[in-house]
Amino acid sequence: MSAPARLLDVHSDWDHHRSVYTLVGSGDELVETLLAGIGSAVDLIDLARHQGAHPRIGAADVVPLVPLRPEQESDAREAALWLAGRIASELELPVFFYGRLSEDGREPAFFRKGGPGELQRRVDEGELRPDRGPDRLHPSAGAVLVGVRRPLIAFNVNLRADDVEVAREIAHLVRERDGGFPGVRALGLDLPRAGLVQVSMNVTDWEAAALHEIVDRIVAEAESRGAEVVGSELVGLMPAGAAVMAAGAVLRIDGFDPSHVLELRLLDD
Repeated sequence: MSAPARLLDVHSDWDHHRSVYTLVGSGDELVETLLAGIGSAVDLIDLARHQGAHPRIGAADVVPLVPLRPEQESDAREAALWLAGRIASELELPVFFYGRLSEDGREPAFFRKGGPGELQRRVDEGELRPDRGPDRLHPSAGAVLVGVRRPLIAFNVNLRADDVEVAREIAHLVRERDGGFPGVRALGLDLPRAGLVQVSMNVTDWEAAALHEIVDRIVAEAESRGAEVVGSELVGLMPAGAAVMAAGAVLRIDGFDPSHVLELRLLDD
């Protein structure tokens, strides 16, 4: 058995009621470690008793394999297909492909709308079929979305507002599908434990949509609605280049990019 993949980061919170684990390793290491983690989720999580702000269709909801360099994408695809087969055969869970692993580039939101019950209905009526595994969702663990994608930034902005509709309106304005920033997916969520609302985002192309510009837009839209931005949070890790771009903008350094960061230049050497 191969060594386990290395755990780089864990992000959890009560309102979303989900955890994000960031791992790094070879294909063999990732497959074995992810399979063990998904098995633990099946044993410990019952979706029928689960409550949380974030949409989901499974106890192990989404499992992306992310090549760090473009030339590694074929290796990521191979590992993802191997993992999907083992999830289906060893854990008996239905697996749906998304991102670059799917033929049409479907994203998690396509499957999550309406939750596990709606996903099962779509399968029963022939609209969808799992790419691997049984046609019935697991009664307590649901299904698993397995994909291959580029690195993205999961980034949330928290607001103090009287109504979650404020966050939903702003999410509508910043997300790509409604004419906002390219590569941005966004939801407006209520965070009752925190007493806040949130614009929850995935920035899938940080080079096309700079974080500081997105935040500036959210601040302006919040203020125009009598709301206040109280902070932001990063879920998982982010590419160094995105942080460099934001730092350069805040410091107003012309032409600032990763080539001007000492540690990154040393890594290149």
